[in-house]
Amino acid sequence: MISVAEALDALFALTGPMETETVPLREAAGRVLARDVAAARTQPPFAASSMDGYALRSVEVEADAMFQVIGEAAAGHSFDGTVGPGQCTRIFTGAPVPDGADFVVIQEDVTRRGDLITLGRDIGNKDNIRPAGGDFIAGDAMTAPRRLGPADVALLAAMNIATVPVFCKPSVALVATGDELVMPGETPGPDQIIASNTFGLAAQLEALGAVPRLMPIARDTESSLKTVLSLAADADLIITIGGASVGDHDLVAGVAADMGMEQSFYKVAMRPGKPLMAGRLGGVPMIGLPGNPVSALVCGTVFVAPVVQAMLGLPCAPARRMTIPLATDMDANGPREHYMRARLGPDGLEPFGRQDSSLLTVLAGADALLVRPPHDPARNRGESVEYIPL
Repeated sequence: MISVAEALDALFALTGPMETETVPLREAAGRVLARDVAAARTQPPFAASSMDGYALRSVEVEADAMFQVIGEAAAGHSFDGTVGPGQCTRIFTGAPVPDGADFVVIQEDVTRRGDLITLGRDIGNKDNIRPAGGDFIAGDAMTAPRRLGPADVALLAAMNIATVPVFCKPSVALVATGDELVMPGETPGPDQIIASNTFGLAAQLEALGAVPRLMPIARDTESSLKTVLSLAADADLIITIGGASVGDHDLVAGVAADMGMEQSFYKVAMRPGKPLMAGRLGGVPMIGLPGNPVSALVCGTVFVAPVVQAMLGLPCAPARRMTIPLATDMDANGPREHYMRARLGPDGLEPFGRQDSSLLTVLAGADALLVRPPHDPARNRGESVEYIPL
């Protein structure tokens, strides 16, 4: 068996970034920027008022000073003249500051009668002007790679970027195996269960930005498995679920080998998820996940998610870990790295009492995976531990 870190390194070696494409800005949210993008304009493109008030010359600002209003500036409508001594313009938020003016007195500090204003006695030193280029200037870059969130999309729009270079979404074929499986909505026989793993993994993949393809269930025959794997050959990544162990009905490793798979590793020193396998099948990276539902989804978090992110052009890195105090005492851990389903609470992180890899209800109630290193000693309440947010 190899360690989790060694398995991740091997998986990263099997994959590489996807090709790139250009998409409309409206479709860029959630995608990964593939190359740096430069602003096509300066923002703001002119000195602009940050308040409603009156634009005038700062050297003339003093208590009870009077000014003549010679015009008006509003957002989208500038004042074409020049503000001279003793003059001002009515100005609104976002409007360009007129030539000659370098100070905006807010309207609450002014008394107006007709075309004359009188300043109050507590104006202050703030000029209430946003300088040209105060946010960014033409040529400033948004650097890649980065997953584009709402603020990034808004920034690209302000930069006047209409189309965005992004990494293509990887197509991921999900192959569930086993005579015991039927699809949700079907009526299972007395010895069958519902195929849940593919749907959970598909949800994980979609959230990451991949395109999952749910393949037909491969039955426990070599011909069925070969047929389904052949159908998945055009995917960017193949994930099999179940059949990766060493039982008489666990056929994935043997069938994949017959089809020419170059195996990278088999078995990882972790729980849940020990019977993990990976390699290349026809040049396509392939990951064989265990069939227990919790094992499959935990491996999806620990292995599949980092691999997909690397395919999307993001750095090769393990799942993000955080630290938090324990909310309870824990016994020593065994020889394998343990990913315990746990819940975040006011007193810290508390692992569930039941950790069986078949209990989806426990996983659904968890918001963290508590990570126990191999041979981790007994831990006391209040000690800091690492966890992966779910």
